[in-house]
Amino acid sequence: MKPLPYFCRGEVVRGFGHGSKQLGIPTANFPADVSAGIYYGWASVGTGEVHKVVVSIGWNPYYKNTKKSMETHIMHTFKEDFYGEILNVAIAGYLGPEKNFDSLESLISAIQGDIEEAKKRLDLPEHLKLKEDNFFQVPKSKIMNGH
Repeated sequence: MKPLPYFCRGEVVRGFGHGSKQLGIPTANFPADVSAGIYYGWASVGTGEVHKVVVSIGWNPYYKNTKKSMETHIMHTFKEDFYGEILNVAIAGYLGPEKNFDSLESLISAIQGDIEEAKKRLDLPEHLKLKEDNFFQVPKSKIMNGH
């Protein structure tokens, strides 16, 4: 596992279509070199505001994905999709490993629990300060992973 916090940015691409359509929990997707698991942190789209996030990295066992992905749920309602924009993500902490679920309802319930836990942890001073990190001030034209 890479040391945390971990900073990454990349272009938002179309994912598998599970987030918004099946789960009602929209996600922004791009590849990342981080160990599989469920994380929490901060993100901004382009040079926009910084918001709390929950990030799932891995193969999403429920959907039996064959391609590793990084799916970021931003705790903010956007007016429109932002495919092609640069997403800046600062991963602050680890919530746990990926798990498989026997129903869509149990998956949704677990995600909602992860969101609530992430909100609490991100309000702690050691994680709240990441929201103001200079990483989020970098022009969106600079694409890099790692820090």
